Amino acid sequence: MSENKRGYLSTGNQKKVTTHRLREMKQQGEKISMLTAYDYSMALAIDQAGMDVILVGDSASNVMAGNSTTLPMTVDQMIYHGKSVMNGVKRAMVVIDMPFGSYQGNPYDAVANAVKIMKETQADCLKLEGGKEILESVGALLNAGIPVMGHLGLMPQSINKYGTYAVRAEEKEEAEKLMEDARLLQEAGCCSIVLEKIPAALAGKVTAELTIPIIGIGAGPHVDGQVLVMHDMLGLNKGFSPRFLRRYANLFDEITSAVQQYIHDVKSSDFPSAEESY
Repeated sequence: MSENKRGYLSTGNQKKVTTHRLREMKQQGEKISMLTAYDYSMALAIDQAGMDVILVGDSASNVMAGNSTTLPMTVDQMIYHGKSVMNGVKRAMVVIDMPFGSYQGNPYDAVANAVKIMKETQADCLKLEGGKEILESVGALLNAGIPVMGHLGLMPQSINKYGTYAVRAEEKEEAEKLMEDARLLQEAGCCSIVLEKIPAALAGKVTAELTIPIIGIGAGPHVDGQVLVMHDMLGLNKGFSPRFLRRYANLFDEITSAVQQYIHDVKSSDFPSAEESY
């Protein structure tokens, strides 16, 4: 693969989005689109639609496995989902969440787990939750040549510490810490940062001060891009309706209706027809 001056890696007729391209987009004022995917078929469709970044999120724990938190996800499970997504992607930059417990302990374990994920999935970048507390691990990954996307604000891997999914950094002290953590992540060399569920004004302040792209989820419009969970925005997950979510489809009801029609056709012997038989 060769890189051209537009910040893409050429892969045949496709141009792969890179960390360099994301920086270009921020500089040029072009918003970054980011969406989660966890399997080959959905990744293929999302990539062909023109998505800039695909996140293989540990939210797979919720939407794919039915768990109440992201904490149960393992390195091997993230690798499984990551490999599946990579098989369907040609253009989008693919970011994989490092799961809970895989990087918080010490930088040596963090690098070992990160290298395993990168080698087995061939993904483009890893995402870690936290600021000052995980800087050693962030630095170790970057020293190993692994791009890192940060994640601040509401951090789902810390949900047991918070005890709530309420908006974060509304108070001055927490807002100041978030701003400082964002600066530290940039100085460490992170390629971008996700800000989750924080006041829009604070997210705008971070975006204006930092030179790396800031991608929001529930962080208002004054950021460099937006990310949503694919199951949420397509209406596959009907039990989750936060204020920041815009549903672009209602696939749960459409799938239910299609399945009910299939059941009816089978039971009434309408399917298969003569034309559908050999």
